[in-house]
Amino acid sequence: MSEDKLPTRAEDFSEWYNQLVVKADLADYAPVRGCMVVKPYGWALWENITAWLDKEFKATGHVNAAFPTLIPMSFFEKEKEHVEGFAPELAVVTHGGGNELEEPLVVRPTSETIIGHMYAKWIKSWRDLPILIVQWGSVLRWEMRTKLFLRTSEFYWHEGHTAHATSEEAKEEMYRILDIYEDFCLSQAALPIIKGTKSETERFAGAQITTSIEAMMWDKRALQSGTSHYFGQNFAKAFEIQYLDNANTLQFCETTSWAISSRIIGAMIMVHGDDQGLVLPPRLAPTQAVIVPIFKSPEEKNKVMDVAERIFKELKAAGIRIKMDDRDNVSSGFKFNDWEMRGVPVRIEIGPKDVEKQSVALARRDRPGREGKTFVPQTGLDSALNLLLSEIQDSLLKRATEYRDANIHDPKDYEELKKVVQDGWAFSYWCESTECETKAKEDAKATTRNIPFEQPGHDGNCIVCGKTSKRKVYFARAY
Repeated sequence: MSEDKLPTRAEDFSEWYNQLVVKADLADYAPVRGCMVVKPYGWALWENITAWLDKEFKATGHVNAAFPTLIPMSFFEKEKEHVEGFAPELAVVTHGGGNELEEPLVVRPTSETIIGHMYAKWIKSWRDLPILIVQWGSVLRWEMRTKLFLRTSEFYWHEGHTAHATSEEAKEEMYRILDIYEDFCLSQAALPIIKGTKSETERFAGAQITTSIEAMMWDKRALQSGTSHYFGQNFAKAFEIQYLDNANTLQFCETTSWAISSRIIGAMIMVHGDDQGLVLPPRLAPTQAVIVPIFKSPEEKNKVMDVAERIFKELKAAGIRIKMDDRDNVSSGFKFNDWEMRGVPVRIEIGPKDVEKQSVALARRDRPGREGKTFVPQTGLDSALNLLLSEIQDSLLKRATEYRDANIHDPKDYEELKKVVQDGWAFSYWCESTECETKAKEDAKATTRNIPFEQPGHDGNCIVCGKTSKRKVYFARAY
């Protein structure tokens, strides 16, 4: 990895991000425009994310399956809103084996259509319901403006697709998944998010209700970090997903879909990272701690390495994701910078004096410099390290939450809203009309993020037109 410094976030946040993803060894640019190669370090982070989510989905009765990458074009024409929403982003295959295909095939941008087709074959009776399937893989959307992890043409995700007998069950599923996403963000990714409902303009193509989790990045822009949709019977009618109820009457199913994608990695980078590089939450970090032995002479090396190797084995046996940096072709300073760039939560330094004192130095990544360094005994190091990792996890969430809350404003009028959203979020009453939403978007380049479930409980006046309004919404510039 290059020793070149990153631009600071204040100087050029976008370029800071672009360079950091590459320098931290998370990903690289693919030869196809808008696509990315996820490198082993980035994939290990993604695996930790998917492992936690997969466990939660299975605990709530979901099962995994796989569906084709190629989908007949005619499937997209069955659900009018869906095809209109995705038409500009479709990648279409017209030839195969040297011959023109009878029907063009779409490289899946999402799988509602192909899964709807299969559910129509599988579901016959109320006894077949609910059906709760998750697919893990990648999808392709022909993005015009791309950014590694945040918005790439091909990206990785899970997509859940469920079918239910009643609207109540389907809506319950939608909210249950949103709660799992919230738990993941708070407990694992240390991302403070806001749950709510998308406006009619912003909801998923073909959905009756779209709920989302929204997070504030360091540059105060919003990032939609996960979504859960209720389709009602839209897709069921388009694909004839029907069942006989217990009165032997034919009924249409109620369906949902939901997803968190690899853009959540981009969220963690932009929320927690600093001018030295990544800062990864310990519960998801591929490497939770790295041991850096420090010595000058061969004699010192032997003494230090004996202790370092013993501690490495002890911590690994304790279940800590630990790495030993015993490279002999770079300086200790280079190693410190290297692991800081990669965001490893704790650096364990062991030098000759530490060997004598039977101690080690612990340097926490979230507090660079002397402030974040402590000296602890080698005895019971696993317990001390686990406690420190837990403190770092909590500290990251606390810091991000305080930063977000300090940058959410309640403007007194529309003119103030236009100023506020240039460098923060506005939380304001909105009459829920498309006209006022469009006006704010045109005037301030701000979109409605979501209407949060938690509301003041009394009426107010729409920040745009002044009409009486029942609910508040978040306005922000977004990725």
